[in-house]
Amino acid sequence: MSELRVLSVYEGFFSGGARILHSDVVLGLHQGLQRHAVLSIQGEMHREATRQPMEEDACYRMLTGSGVPVSALRRGLDPSVAPDTFTADELAATARAAAGADVILSLKEQPLTLLNQAGLPYRPVVVCLHRSDPENQGPALDALLAGIAAGRVRACVCCAESTRAAYAAAGVPAELLHVIPNGVDLLRFRPDPVRRSLLRAELGIPARAPVVVFAARYAGMKNVPLFLRSAREYLRRDPDAHVLMCGAGMTAGNADLRADIAAALGDEPWLAERMSLLGVRPDMETVYASADVVSLTSESGEAAPLCLIEGMMCGAVPVTTDVGDSAALVAGQGFVTAPDPVEIAGAWAEAAARAPEFAGLFELSRERFSRTRMIAAYGTLIERVHHGVPLAPLPEPLL
Repeated sequence: MSELRVLSVYEGFFSGGARILHSDVVLGLHQGLQRHAVLSIQGEMHREATRQPMEEDACYRMLTGSGVPVSALRRGLDPSVAPDTFTADELAATARAAAGADVILSLKEQPLTLLNQAGLPYRPVVVCLHRSDPENQGPALDALLAGIAAGRVRACVCCAESTRAAYAAAGVPAELLHVIPNGVDLLRFRPDPVRRSLLRAELGIPARAPVVVFAARYAGMKNVPLFLRSAREYLRRDPDAHVLMCGAGMTAGNADLRADIAAALGDEPWLAERMSLLGVRPDMETVYASADVVSLTSESGEAAPLCLIEGMMCGAVPVTTDVGDSAALVAGQGFVTAPDPVEIAGAWAEAAARAPEFAGLFELSRERFSRTRMIAAYGTLIERVHHGVPLAPLPEPLL
């Protein structure tokens, strides 16, 4: 049996849950009966106050280190070029990449501005959707609907029920929308007392101090000001508590973040001494293992946040606002709060105090969040699209 050839198209490599998850899927399937390659439109991204060259990205290194071919159309961003404008050389390179594939995966809908271009080889496209606010994606929704109308888009993978509902409401035919819940590497994301001790020692955090981790890009949807106001409430209540912030833009070099911190702490700037800005970390399993609580304060856009899953699997109790599928993810093993700093700080305190009690629940839920289950579901859908097999019914999502 010949190997199925699959091309994934990314807008670019930059820090974020969708790219981490999709790259994990590509790697998992490439090691089986499929052969995958990745084409990135941009070779460098400037997002969240951070310059992110492709070669420095952890996902890029993981893929290329495992033998997955990765290439880019453009080596740098040119603000004078419209994002939906492509040169003859870029279209030719895309045509060559598409011709070598049996199925194309589009990471989110943004790459469809390229894949919808006239003259490219016709290949069935599967769009992987990772948000719950299609109306806030600029022209990307129009590109998705155009790809569907042209017959190129044959299926959409939704990482959450909230994603499926939102895109159905936006006009995507229901029969194209299939939910495959997010999963993580359970060998990597697990409680680890050694990692916990080492990172705490590195950051000067006492072994018994309660620690809250916030893993997010510096983006409006993440509602960083709400997190910081909650951190002020929490740190002033508990003189032993610490807060860790990591992700693109979560560094002292980000002037906007510094201004947010100053505004949130007000006349108590010394509280920042117990806040660590860690930026992009390749060892998130260590960061989560060192924490007692994983927090999400997003106001929109989220679907099935990877930080909540990874944090729980490492033993951190999730506390989240009710956005996307977050409430369903943490039901019975975490806390859902209103977007109120006092309520959030109180939930952090309770979560940290009750962390040992939640450990058994996290252990029982590990299979639900299995990377192996997720990758198998993606592989099945890709095979069915390639062979023209009706996609319904797919296995029911494990939620």
